[in-house]
Amino acid sequence: MKKIKIISAVMVAMLSAASCNDEFLSVTPLGVLSEATLSNAAGVNLVLTGAYSLLDGVQTNVGSPFPDWTGSADNWVYGSVTSDDAYKGSNAGDQPEISLIEAFTHTSDLTHFRGKWRAVYDGVARSNDVIQLAPKATDLSDADKNLAIAQARFLRGHYHFEARKMFNKVPYVDDKTYNAADAQSTKLPNDKEIWPNIEADLKFAYDNLPNRWAGAPGRATKWAAGATLAKAYLFQGKYAEAKPILEAIINTGGYKLVDNYHDNFRAATNNNSESIFEIQHSVNDGAAISNNGNRGATLNYPYGGGALTTCCGFFQPSQNLVNAFKTDADGLPLISNFNQGDVPGTNSQTYAGNLDPRLDWTVGREGVPYLDWGIHNSQYIRDPAYAGPFSPKKNAPYRSENGTNTWTGNPRQNANNYRIIRLSHVILWLAECEVEIGSLDKARELVNQIRKRAANPNGVVKLANGNPAGNYVIKEYATPWTDKAAARNAVRFEQRLEFAMEGHRFFDLVRWGIADQVINDYLSVEQNRRVYLKGAKFVKGKHEYFPIPAQEILNSAIGGTPTLVQNPGY
Repeated sequence: MKKIKIISAVMVAMLSAASCNDEFLSVTPLGVLSEATLSNAAGVNLVLTGAYSLLDGVQTNVGSPFPDWTGSADNWVYGSVTSDDAYKGSNAGDQPEISLIEAFTHTSDLTHFRGKWRAVYDGVARSNDVIQLAPKATDLSDADKNLAIAQARFLRGHYHFEARKMFNKVPYVDDKTYNAADAQSTKLPNDKEIWPNIEADLKFAYDNLPNRWAGAPGRATKWAAGATLAKAYLFQGKYAEAKPILEAIINTGGYKLVDNYHDNFRAATNNNSESIFEIQHSVNDGAAISNNGNRGATLNYPYGGGALTTCCGFFQPSQNLVNAFKTDADGLPLISNFNQGDVPGTNSQTYAGNLDPRLDWTVGREGVPYLDWGIHNSQYIRDPAYAGPFSPKKNAPYRSENGTNTWTGNPRQNANNYRIIRLSHVILWLAECEVEIGSLDKARELVNQIRKRAANPNGVVKLANGNPAGNYVIKEYATPWTDKAAARNAVRFEQRLEFAMEGHRFFDLVRWGIADQVINDYLSVEQNRRVYLKGAKFVKGKHEYFPIPAQEILNSAIGGTPTLVQNPGY
């Protein structure tokens, strides 16, 4: 399973010092490897690999002062813990910054926000390095130069997208502005909307990248760029612009849903037929330490009980999320009243209600097999009184893959890729478009494709005797959809179920304009389950976005005056 090999921290430091300087996006000139040395095919590919390497969000100054998970590509803190999907987990004293983010009492000086800011803008800097260097490569054809630039523009669009959805008003740094020798060049104001710039980068990539790369699944393709562009349109409510791209991916992209839902979450099935773009992780690849494994999720494993390792018990699924997987007698979700009564976290096998089988590929529950590590039990949980009885599951490797798809026997450093966009995303995004500007019944057909796969009896969690681990009852929507509001709710609920614990939920709620309603309804109940959430409140007009890191505002100053302006409410 060879991928684009992630460049070492030492080499990246030679290529671009953006990650080594406390100034916002400031860099020093290329040093040990000069521009002249890199102005060739090998050099461009090396710098491009450095730009890809930050997709995982793990920076070169690993561990200090920014832990791996502050910039993690799966956005487990910013996209799931801030939503109704997950708690911080572990116990009250561990990683208290995340507790502040979860309860919406965070401030602009938290290390986490600066870690995410630096990760994405270091990625922007590396992308600009490629765009500036490629035209100077004397042994690259014009076609190959264009391919390098198209990949770099995809990456630049992606990194700016991450910044935009996190921090709202952010600066767009292009190759015309960026100057590696001038720290002042990137001190730009955040007074303009950057969606047009993001669209332009992704459109260029969509028009210029190949459908596939032979033997290089980690590289961006036409369809990865198209799906990301369509996603950018959806974040702006541009359904008419997104719809034809999504249709093209489904009709001509050559992708298909895998038969078993969980094949989207294990290392042995990385880069499968459903995958449109994955952030690549590798282990046992010659690196002195596991630099290339799935380190953004390094905290998110059961605490004990013989599964994986005795650390760290973070990122625990919420009771609200578990309840969302209930189904009625017709095998359909209980969209309006799913949170009335709890699916138990202990003695799970005694629960007689109907469940969507995706629950047990998403959540570790007592009495249910935790992959092939054994039966999930109370010892898996660090402090059940603090964050409940459930464990995360999608990021976890299999015991049988220990030492092959994990690093030297440590399952927390594993080669399980993060599927940032897969065909199921595209199908449900198209269903969203159909609800808003197309056919409600076409939207139903698209949602039913996802539900049909989830209902595959061969793809459910099973006990040792071969019986299903839960009372799984899931069916397709049989009645035509005629009510737009009901159809919209059904599509959105399906997105929650399909992508639970994958770092998307908070950003979806914000783009749909319902974050304040959903999150405050959630908190009003959860504060009676989780004492640390007592009094927590989402403030509309403030908490849709995170604060621009205070230190980055200070670092942006020119002549003593910051060029960056803080978001409202902070």
